[in-house]
Amino acid sequence: MNKNRLEAFSDGVIAIIITIMVLEFKVPHDASWASLKELIPVFLSYIISFLLVGIYWGNHHHLLHTVKRVTSGMLLANLHLLFWLSLVPFATGWMGENHFAPNTIIVYGLINILCGVAYSILQKTILNSLDHRSELVTAIEKQYKKAYLSVLAVVIAIPLAFVNPYISGVLFAVQSLVWLIPDKNIEKALKNKTD
Repeated sequence: MNKNRLEAFSDGVIAIIITIMVLEFKVPHDASWASLKELIPVFLSYIISFLLVGIYWGNHHHLLHTVKRVTSGMLLANLHLLFWLSLVPFATGWMGENHFAPNTIIVYGLINILCGVAYSILQKTILNSLDHRSELVTAIEKQYKKAYLSVLAVVIAIPLAFVNPYISGVLFAVQSLVWLIPDKNIEKALKNKTD
């Protein structure tokens, strides 16, 4: 299979995921500022999830630049990632509608962790197709510290939901902010490979 087909399919699914999330905003029936105030938790959960999905999209894009030939394992690993990402709109909507209630945070956190696990499986599948001495492998492995930090933030956020749900929301945002600045190591390794 051509790598471009895998990228195009993934981009389309991720675009639909983001579209579904924004549709969770229900238009208020009146024009008062108070009616907008009720949407604040929905908006906050949307911001956190938009960052999350957008960051997965960006990292997925960089990761696929390392692929020369798409294998069946990569296809399955990619579908696995897209499955968990497709559940983010449900968890986002539920969390926002219920003002970050503890159970909604737990579900959001678990889906978040499962997205990370799925991404790691895709990453490992792609790493197995590369020369293990290459700069690309080293570049991808440099992301592990960020991965551990983001998993730690989510794991802490889940029990904190029972103490203060908004602290959990902040930790979800921190988890996304860790990944917001793209890692340039893959780009550098690819550039060095072509030079």
